[in-house]
Amino acid sequence: MDDGQSKTADLDPVLHSIGFQIEELSPSQLTGRLPVTAKCCQPFKVLHGGVSALVAEGLASMGAHMASGYRRVAGVSLSINHFRSAAVGDVVLVRAAPVHVGRSTQVWEVKLWKQDPSTQGKGPQISESRVTLLCNLPVPDNLKHAGDALKKYAQAADAAAAKTTTTSRL
Repeated sequence: MDDGQSKTADLDPVLHSIGFQIEELSPSQLTGRLPVTAKCCQPFKVLHGGVSALVAEGLASMGAHMASGYRRVAGVSLSINHFRSAAVGDVVLVRAAPVHVGRSTQVWEVKLWKQDPSTQGKGPQISESRVTLLCNLPVPDNLKHAGDALKKYAQAADAAAAKTTTTSRL
């Protein structure tokens, strides 16, 4: 299992089960990719809209959890617009970023693009979501360790970013 797959398996087993790979992880942005396979398609062999919503809620929830200081979060609203389809064999790139980080609620925007096979960069946007989450919920005693994997990967990302910043100043 590569690093993106093992990270996703630790952080969100449901996203991992459909092949999603988390790449960047911070309270200000999460990114990842999803190879479109038959496992995540509707009968017409295009990405199922519910899968796009699942990815949006998953990434927004992880981001909100980090941005809230690892308090428990709960999604209260998800709105999604689908612009284009992605077919079996395509790769979908995803970026989640906060629009509003408040004391009791957060709003996250999640965009999905088809990967351009010639540049490996973003191609046409296929969907855009808004996810609103409560973010001031206490973590029950029996779930105190629920965020440990997220903390581990976020700390590793922070350390790597600090090392890159130090190196780039030299």
